[in-house]
Amino acid sequence: MRGPAGARTDPGDRGLCPSTRVLPFPVRGFNGDNDSAFINDTVVAFCRAQGVQFTRSRAYRKNDQAWVEQKNGSVVRRLVGYGRLQGRAATLALARLYAVARLYVNFFQPSFKLQSKTREGAHVIKRYALPMTPCERLLACGCLDGASTAKLRQQFLTLDPVVLLHEIRTVQEVLASFAATGAAQSQAPGNGHDIDTFVRGLATIWKSGEARPTHRKAIAHHWWRSRLDPFEHTWPTVEHWLESEPGVSAKELMHRLAAMMPDIYSTTAQLRTLQRRVKAWRSERARQLICGVLQQAELNTSAATALVDIESKPSR
Repeated sequence: MRGPAGARTDPGDRGLCPSTRVLPFPVRGFNGDNDSAFINDTVVAFCRAQGVQFTRSRAYRKNDQAWVEQKNGSVVRRLVGYGRLQGRAATLALARLYAVARLYVNFFQPSFKLQSKTREGAHVIKRYALPMTPCERLLACGCLDGASTAKLRQQFLTLDPVVLLHEIRTVQEVLASFAATGAAQSQAPGNGHDIDTFVRGLATIWKSGEARPTHRKAIAHHWWRSRLDPFEHTWPTVEHWLESEPGVSAKELMHRLAAMMPDIYSTTAQLRTLQRRVKAWRSERARQLICGVLQQAELNTSAATALVDIESKPSR
């Protein structure tokens, strides 16, 4: 699309916005690539109705949109990642991410702009203008009227970059769960998504690796069993043996089961599974024992403190 200075920009894969009222400047032209997503009756009719000049890139000249296509990597992929998204819920989450990212990038992300480039032999000297945000660059060009300038300045005063960044990370977690499992994982309240916890973690978030959830390696955890439990019916017997003989080994228990049910446990193929079950059982029993002792010690301490308080009170 052509802005106030006639510079061409392309909406990319997002398509043409149904209304140009969100832009602070009038749209003069729309230039799309040769894909049928842009060259169709709907887009052409919209441009004619809005008085927007419609042009297209040259055929077999893929670099005509090079300045715009590079944003697919530096903006879109950095925000969304490379996971597959499908469905209406994922579409709404993606639209929410773009709405917040638009404010964060345009108002709080300064960038360099090439000012001049000279060549001296094999040496190329590039000079850049001072870094500015897109909003600052738009206000500095002097092409906006007073109402649009005041509206942008007022909108800037109402925005908080930390809140916007927190919102971006929250939506990215939703998109990451969509890419991993196909559905958004329910988040329990108070699990670190409040703004205070997010601000405190900004100084150390780099220690945990990639900060963007859409770029972390997503692993879908299986909550279901992939095969039948070989000890579903005999585990009460094994648990009774463990209660009566705490020091018995898992291999000895396996031999007892083979002697008791030779048709089911004729081999020791389930020995490793039994070892894991016994280890988990002993860990749980140890935790219960330690917690019970600690709770009893706390109760004894509370009772002794209450008794001292009663004895220290003077009798009337």
